[in-house]
Amino acid sequence: MVTPLESLIKALKKFPGVGEKTATRYAFHILNANRVEIEDLVRIINLVKDSLKLCSRCFNPTDMDPCAICRDSRRDKSRICVVETPIDLIAIERSGLFRGLYHILHGTLSPLDAVGPRDIRLLELLERARNESPSEVILALNPSIEGEATASYIAAKLKGIGVKASKIAYGVPIGGVLEYVDTLTLGRALDNRKEL
Repeated sequence: MVTPLESLIKALKKFPGVGEKTATRYAFHILNANRVEIEDLVRIINLVKDSLKLCSRCFNPTDMDPCAICRDSRRDKSRICVVETPIDLIAIERSGLFRGLYHILHGTLSPLDAVGPRDIRLLELLERARNESPSEVILALNPSIEGEATASYIAAKLKGIGVKASKIAYGVPIGGVLEYVDTLTLGRALDNRKEL
């Protein structure tokens, strides 16, 4: 029979980057925390799950639609930075070097995994490019095989509708994940992007 503590450790191991030792430390932290702290954590998790939705324009998780970035009149609306995940958007925002708008794909094309253009927010990006006519779409996708294939596909589609596409420069290592790249490297990659 599985004990409640073992069940908690098993549940915590489902988080990305959390192995057996970290899950065990988290479980004992929860076990030793006072009831108010745990109830507050559970309340906040429920609040996030109940109140956040995707922005109808950029697909960033938000409690207001459109999100704060899309509503910000100080942003450069002529440039759209395309990223794979909301975590990538946070990494670029943290650099403080990009003041345009975003579009989150929520994935990349992956024919081997049966992920096509309709399975990510790609069609919405193309529609947005047609309607908003940005001067530039910056493809800030992770430098993986899927990221490169997705960037090439998007660049070809954007070229077909007369929208300039550029790709962030490599300073971001191949196989790297934007979430873990330091802000200086990420800023330089954005500044040295290349037209596709």
